[in-house]
Amino acid sequence: MSTIATRLLLAALPCLLAVGCKQMNTQALNSEGVRLYQSGNYAQAADQFQRAVATDPKNATSYYNLAAALHKSAKLQNNTAEFAQAEQLYNQCLEYDPNHTECYRGLAVLLTETNRRDASFRLLEGWAQRSPKLADPRIELARLLEENNNLPQATTRLVEAISIEPQNSRALTALGRLREMSGDRAQALANYQRSLTINRFQPEISTRVASLQAAGVSPAAPPIVTPQGDTRTATQWQPVVRY
Repeated sequence: MSTIATRLLLAALPCLLAVGCKQMNTQALNSEGVRLYQSGNYAQAADQFQRAVATDPKNATSYYNLAAALHKSAKLQNNTAEFAQAEQLYNQCLEYDPNHTECYRGLAVLLTETNRRDASFRLLEGWAQRSPKLADPRIELARLLEENNNLPQATTRLVEAISIEPQNSRALTALGRLREMSGDRAQALANYQRSLTINRFQPEISTRVASLQAAGVSPAAPPIVTPQGDTRTATQWQPVVRY
């Protein structure tokens, strides 16, 4: 290696180490925060997540974790200020990762809990429109529709999700559950089995498959779904209004 190249490498090394250290510190703080959250220490968890945000202000997961901790605390204490802070943090998370599924889910739940159900639907519908090639927005919409007892529309959204990502086990499992709830056990079994071939680590679904088979249910032939191409034309980016 030439002397010049060696000098350049040595000059860049502190920057590389700094980036690596920052990422490691952020991950360590988030991991400790998650441990505290899972043990029910939400205030201490929030403190760790706040430190993670300070360490790397552009890390979307740190904002999500902090929002989730404050959201949980707000529900337990009926704290209006913490609800508002959690909402702001969920939105900051989405600024850095516009397709952060858990963040969308948390924000949709918060909007529903604060009597803004229509806003939660606008949030997820907008995400689906901005990300036509992702299944997750449709899966989250289906979850919200199911919670509002609109099973036909929830089913439609899950079918859309599977047409986009035919190997999405979450969508297949959710669709199987809705099919079973509606009494279509043959189709439910087909969905469950297909989901398990993609992700076999679903013990509850394995149990449902065994139960249906024991009841003499045979899986229905799966339909062939042909995803439609994206026919949208490119448009100039505009600031996102989520809900």
